[in-house]
Amino acid sequence: MTATTEPFTPSADLARPTVADAVVGHEASPLFIRKPNPDDGWGIYELVKSCPPLDVNSAYAYLLLATQFRNSCALATNEEGEVVGFVSGYVKSNAPDTYFLWQVAVGEKARGTGLARRLVEAVMSRPEMAEVHHLETTITPDNQASWGLFRRLADRWQAPLNSREYFSTDQLGGEHDPENLVRIGPFQTDRI
Repeated sequence: MTATTEPFTPSADLARPTVADAVVGHEASPLFIRKPNPDDGWGIYELVKSCPPLDVNSAYAYLLLATQFRNSCALATNEEGEVVGFVSGYVKSNAPDTYFLWQVAVGEKARGTGLARRLVEAVMSRPEMAEVHHLETTITPDNQASWGLFRRLADRWQAPLNSREYFSTDQLGGEHDPENLVRIGPFQTDRI
């Protein structure tokens, strides 16, 4: 068995326009969007911890996302290389036309810049997403920021948005608000 490896780029070098997938924000304080790598796991963990009401997973889980699921995740850093935004998700194995978005986190320094939308669209516009025409996620009923983001995405993509209860409070152990399944689509990925 032959192992193949992708070239490794140190984190300090990733906060450069020549390596980033996209540069957003103001010229004075640009943000760089790219795929995550193993050096980003702890930064992602710290970012999510600073973004309540998001559920915080283990640092190990974020390392797995940054490596095993890097093609379906996006990360934003500032010029210093600090992680200021992250989106994670995957293409569903039982529905390959559907991307399930797991988490979106935008740190305080990057709020109000439209970064959450740009992160989602960075993932959705990748060549490996060409066959994806639906986006799903779960949102608690009171998370107005997430509801606003997904309504804006549906409007921008000119696609319907539907939702229904997915996980009840009882299913989540009685200590978590219910989660609604939100579905946007169909949409044309090549128009994002």
